Amino acid sequence: MTTVREMIYAILRAQGITTLFGNPGSNELPFLDQFPKDFRYILGLQEGAVIGMADGFAQATGRPALVNLHSAAGTGNAMGGLANAWNSHSPLIVTAGQQTRPMMGVEPLLTNIDATTLPKPLVKWSHEPASAAEVPHAMSRAIHLASLPAPGPVYVSIPYDDWGKPADEQSELLTKRRVTSAGMPGPDAMQALLATIGAAKNPVIVLGPDVDAAKGNADAVRLAERLAAPVWVAPSAPRCPFPTTHANFRGLLPAGIAAISRLLTGHDLILVFGAPVFRYHQYDPGQFLPEGAELIAFTCDPDEAVRAPMGDAIVGDVGLILKALADQVAVSDRDAPAPRLSPALGKVRDGALMPERVFDLIDQIAPRDAIYLNESTSTTAMMWERLRIENPGSYYFAAAGGLGFAMPAAVGVQLAEPERQVIAVIGDGSANYSITALWTAAQYDIPVIYVIMKNGTYGALRWFAGVLGAEDVPGLDVPGIDFVALAQGYGLTTYRATDDGAFSAALTAAIAAGKPALIEVTTCPPVTA
Repeated sequence: MTTVREMIYAILRAQGITTLFGNPGSNELPFLDQFPKDFRYILGLQEGAVIGMADGFAQATGRPALVNLHSAAGTGNAMGGLANAWNSHSPLIVTAGQQTRPMMGVEPLLTNIDATTLPKPLVKWSHEPASAAEVPHAMSRAIHLASLPAPGPVYVSIPYDDWGKPADEQSELLTKRRVTSAGMPGPDAMQALLATIGAAKNPVIVLGPDVDAAKGNADAVRLAERLAAPVWVAPSAPRCPFPTTHANFRGLLPAGIAAISRLLTGHDLILVFGAPVFRYHQYDPGQFLPEGAELIAFTCDPDEAVRAPMGDAIVGDVGLILKALADQVAVSDRDAPAPRLSPALGKVRDGALMPERVFDLIDQIAPRDAIYLNESTSTTAMMWERLRIENPGSYYFAAAGGLGFAMPAAVGVQLAEPERQVIAVIGDGSANYSITALWTAAQYDIPVIYVIMKNGTYGALRWFAGVLGAEDVPGLDVPGIDFVALAQGYGLTTYRATDDGAFSAALTAAIAAGKPALIEVTTCPPVTA
């Protein structure tokens, strides 16, 4: 007899999903019973960290990642991470244990009441199978749905007495299923696109995270060069789709309506690939488009396509469309954009490093193919200006803006990319949201390097308080935290730096050691508006 549990592991194995991120509770133990030797279990000490690790792993591999949460309480702890996964199009299969079926009606302790409602609207699909026999089909459906465009998390609540029951013999068919998606405009539509692009006098390209997810970075470079077009990255981008060292690169667009329109003034055609149009943040009223501009967006997400307030949208495979346009578009005779001026080097001030200086030193010392995770939100613009990010899959940021993403996601990314060095730059305000990720890095010997930018305040909030004219706001400072002591307690190698020499020596040593490490660097507070 094949049990439901055995069938689920067979389905997962057939799809190449053999890494499980979790924090188990009593409802989940029957699923983990006789855990297969060809699978690996990555333990996180809190569900917010667990979902972040899986998110980083899924984004870096481009494959679905499996997450096991503890009933309603564990799902609640993971909701902030689900928001980031939803917005970054991360394919996560999130399972949660449910009470045993004979007792669910009386709602005993650890019952996941209205289980399918709990994670909405942050998942593509939420389901609790009606019977044990349906569990294999539900898991197969979840795996494929998570991967199809637009990718995203799915949620399956499973009563714990289902795992030991017999599986339907025909469930074996699920191990042989493949579901694929293909999306390209037809020949007539492509010709119309090429004609529109060819007629533009001054086009501009805006790239979003789905270009990097599709590994379309090189095609984006070809298209930009053939069109002699400047390239911006979409606001608050959670990935880097274009080399920051390229002459056509202009930087990261701000997250305000008027500010974007102002920067794109003079362009008659705006081509947006793999990004929402646009992800605004601060209220900055103005015209959505500059005078005389036309916008065409290419996205894998129908919701992004229909909610845009302006322009045309084409839903399809962003990578394939970008490649086709780069192959077929006519080469422009316009002059190529002039390279941006390099920023002045950062300096030391009053016994603390300027944040700009930290990034200069990281850029000098880190391997050229290093992968960066960012949760130092007040210094994001500096990071984009100063780090040479040139390879696909080299930058990750919280897509929903929720703190607590980067520390655990760095663990998942490093697991997925063992040959590249992962460096996570974390603000001291952000670090405490998922500090337990340090334990997982230490216990599994995952050689992430954490750089804690310690300035004693929530820098991004201080900037926003200035923008909003909010004065005498409480809770903006976080003094008195010793991250070196915390990291030592979790088992990491640690360093403390307040000047160039100490930081350079620490980063060099951490890279050479190939072990999980944390560097606490004292930095100057950001300048507020």
